[in-house]
Amino acid sequence: MEKIKVVNQGDILTFIAADGNYKVFLCTSTYKERSPHFFIFTALTYDNKKQPTIEDIEESSFFGIGNRKNSYFSYSDKELEQIWAVHPEIIPYQLGSYGFFIQRKNFMKFRENFKFICNFKILDNLDKNGNGSINSDDWNYLKEFFNEKLNTVMLDRGQKTFKIKSIIQK
Repeated sequence: MEKIKVVNQGDILTFIAADGNYKVFLCTSTYKERSPHFFIFTALTYDNKKQPTIEDIEESSFFGIGNRKNSYFSYSDKELEQIWAVHPEIIPYQLGSYGFFIQRKNFMKFRENFKFICNFKILDNLDKNGNGSINSDDWNYLKEFFNEKLNTVMLDRGQKTFKIKSIIQK
């Protein structure tokens, strides 16, 4: 795979986990102002032997929670309407994602394992409205975690799946 040089909010990256299946990350935010630079990703539900297409990704979901009525990082009324149109079950709450935190310096050490698929313009502060994250600075940890632990850990931490369509800005 071609080495990724830059990661931006909304980037969709795929990688092959220890089980040989493709998995997908969505970058929900980046911090590049001062060192240490870092990225926060959310995991998508894609799990297949074939590399995902943009259409596959648009049909997938991400792990998160609908948990806050009001937040310092509130969405606009238009953004909430978009979320609630896809997920009326969370009304009146906001949607947040579960984060996978990776420092840039560590990501650069194993970036060749990822392939850039596309970039979606997504809602800001998705990870800030979530209720948890995990440090994912090690490639071996990541590929094993997505092999056998992802669904169990997300369920244990109260995370649900939400359609990615609910957070892509139109």
